[in-house]
Amino acid sequence: MSERLELGLDTFGDVTSGADGRPQHHAQVVRDVVEQGVLADEVGVDFFGVGEHHRADFAVSAPEIVLAAIAGRTRRVRLGSAVTVLSSDEPVRVFQRFSTLDAASNGRAEVILGRGSFTESFPLFGYELGQYETLFEEKLELFAALVSQETVTWRGSVRPPLVDQRVFPPVEGGRLKTWIGVGGSPQSVVRAAGYGFPLLLAIIGGEPGRFKAYVDLYTRALDQIEKPRQPIGAHSPGYVADTDAQAREEFWPDYKAMRDLIGAERGWPAMARTEYDDEIERGSLYVGSPETVARKIAATVKLLGLSRFQLKYSAGPLPHDRLKRCIELYGGQVAPLVRDMIA
Repeated sequence: MSERLELGLDTFGDVTSGADGRPQHHAQVVRDVVEQGVLADEVGVDFFGVGEHHRADFAVSAPEIVLAAIAGRTRRVRLGSAVTVLSSDEPVRVFQRFSTLDAASNGRAEVILGRGSFTESFPLFGYELGQYETLFEEKLELFAALVSQETVTWRGSVRPPLVDQRVFPPVEGGRLKTWIGVGGSPQSVVRAAGYGFPLLLAIIGGEPGRFKAYVDLYTRALDQIEKPRQPIGAHSPGYVADTDAQAREEFWPDYKAMRDLIGAERGWPAMARTEYDDEIERGSLYVGSPETVARKIAATVKLLGLSRFQLKYSAGPLPHDRLKRCIELYGGQVAPLVRDMIA
């Protein structure tokens, strides 16, 4: 774990409900996400991440643009994707967009690369799902070469080759901070270690302790190939309100709406209240008062040896005002409590 634990927030830009209970226009949701990122900076949050999706229930398909808008109104918070679906994107353009964001934000940009748990981007951009593994492996190989900021020569099967190419703009302060987002595949963990990239675990259900094996695998893999230890982070959903009861009741209907919508597409049963309560008590839902959420984050940080924890604070139609209050409590109360608990 690094000297100072980083406590971040991330959002997928879920389409929220307005005051009249109807879904907000995607444009309004984007503007609200910018406001949420600015607020995160004001209350001392270390990192603000914005996800990428290409479907009706999420408003953000171009996170770098949203992050650039946030960068222009903030001073200290680090800004990144959560995640960038590299498989269906162009590695050169991904690097250029984030190196430009890094310049605009005065060195605060990060990218979290992943395959994503949604597949809408593949047909949208003309990629075959049958190439799911090959697309990510080859494009990650190319991106790793680009991050070195040396002249790149590369050949693969999913895009034209590069021969002695430089990519601009270069990152001013060294290398672009690049994480690999992993949902629980040992192969993905080893791949991240092979490139020497930090690891971000997407822990969205079940006991966090089951990811200890992946942390151990990652550190062993780094040691075996004689690469330096890298930060390890985790991303999990949650919500903070003034009391435990308030947090549970406010979060439940909107979290269930989001979970059931996705579950219906994937063949999952509708979420029962008992499952929700169990995830809060023993699983990977960080829902409650600042003290309750802080205790749970601190326990996970200690268990997994994390350098960063990111709370996915948005959930389905959960309104903008409630999201802002969650951000205020997370930055103003949860983060200091967690640091005290792990000191």
